[in-house]
Amino acid sequence: MSARILIADPLSPRAEEILREAGLAVDVKVGLKPAELKAILPAYDGLAVRSATKVTAELLEAATRLKLIGRAGIGVDNIDVPAASRRGVVVMNTPSGNAVTTAEHALALMMALARRIPQATASLKAGRWEKKKFQGSELCDKTLGLIGLGNIGRIVADRARGLRLKVIAYDPFISEEAAAKLGAELVPFDRLLARADIVSVHTPLTPDTRGLIGAQALKKCKPGVLIINAARGGIVDEAALAQALGSGQVAGAALDVFVDEPPQPDHPLLALDSVICTPHLGASTEEAQEKVAIEVAEQMVAYFLRGEVRNAVNLPAIPRELRERLAPHVDLAEKLGALAGQLVGGNIDQIAIEVSGEPAEAGAKTVVAAALAGLLRSHLDVPVNEVNAPVLAADRGIRLSETRRARGENFASAVALRASGRGWSRYVMGTIFQIAERAEPRVVVIDDFLLEIAPEGRILVLRNEDKPGVIGSVGTFLGARGINVSRMQVGLAPARQEALQLWNIDGELTEAMLQEIRRLPHVRAAQQVTL
Repeated sequence: MSARILIADPLSPRAEEILREAGLAVDVKVGLKPAELKAILPAYDGLAVRSATKVTAELLEAATRLKLIGRAGIGVDNIDVPAASRRGVVVMNTPSGNAVTTAEHALALMMALARRIPQATASLKAGRWEKKKFQGSELCDKTLGLIGLGNIGRIVADRARGLRLKVIAYDPFISEEAAAKLGAELVPFDRLLARADIVSVHTPLTPDTRGLIGAQALKKCKPGVLIINAARGGIVDEAALAQALGSGQVAGAALDVFVDEPPQPDHPLLALDSVICTPHLGASTEEAQEKVAIEVAEQMVAYFLRGEVRNAVNLPAIPRELRERLAPHVDLAEKLGALAGQLVGGNIDQIAIEVSGEPAEAGAKTVVAAALAGLLRSHLDVPVNEVNAPVLAADRGIRLSETRRARGENFASAVALRASGRGWSRYVMGTIFQIAERAEPRVVVIDDFLLEIAPEGRILVLRNEDKPGVIGSVGTFLGARGINVSRMQVGLAPARQEALQLWNIDGELTEAMLQEIRRLPHVRAAQQVTL
């Protein structure tokens, strides 16, 4: 019996044709209410959606036959991916189908902002002829600063060079050589802000990028800068942007995305003449919608007919017979990768991963892929999984090395990861502790500090001089702000008289709070990571 596919959101008719031509049974039922969809979903092996259908845990619980969800588009916010993973349902998206369209929209916003085209159009339609009022500026020979050189950022860089813009970029997860091949000069974040005439955002929304373009960043920008955001709402702090526009530090902004969509009619940015905006149109072209529909249909055909997996965001990487044994090690590896990714000290050139003990014998490739995916996932503008992580690293000029050892030096089994670049290196190692019948992951080494910390939740990572009073002052600071501490560990480097503190905390530290902690006596560095 052939697989049966349900198309639950409006897709190009070409998607249905591709599925039927491959011999798959297809039903198109769009606009169903959740209860209606829940009632019929048990009859289907595959589900194709866009953004309208919400694939919830409750819905997945009823989908007893479902093996694959295909999302026509890049975002999977409408799909409960963890719930799908728990039920063994593969979730695929189409990360490249709308990249050109989104890049072109960012460039269109940039040109419209520079020449004040929307404002001039409104003025002329109102019966006025105000040539002097809407004098714009040329893009030629200006400096464009791209934050993120993923699929979309690369296209923007390519097209921008055709406009004779000088392209500089900030992206910690691409090598200088790979950026140079794209015609972009890789620079630190603060230097990009200081040099760019136009700043365009092309990064995913993560805990690290939320509020990335905030009050402090805007103050570091060149006066009169133009800000473009066609990526995700929340990367640009909207209140800080409104203030910077009011002061003249920012000359204009073009936004396709907002924190809340649609924004409220009284949103302060909507009242400013120096702001142009569109209702999240980045991927909204006929060509893009046709491409993503064809792409998702072809991926579903490849999966059901040949067992091929393309663009999976959650592919279960552990063979069924080894899942129970390897799962703790895979989870540990992913957490170590995420920790190292947030501790990196610059552009990554090389990642070395070592697996020892049982996971090295049973499934080293799975563990290595999980560590690499954890490191890359929160920093790239495409979904990262165990399948595409090595390809994405190679595309960015990052060299990957893998070592397997039958026995660990200090632990029966362990996973270690070293990320390094020009002039810096960060090292993390973890192991599994068996506590009663539970397998508990622990981070046991960071750089040359020995410690034991549970890799979960928010963690304050602190480097300080090994002097009395530091723990007390930090604890007092956190307590005064209502932030509870569940665990705290200290590692020492006696030769350098330096300590590393890790605090498991239940509240989020703002950048302003971190700055205050860095000013406490004997504190050398403070950073918040989220695992």
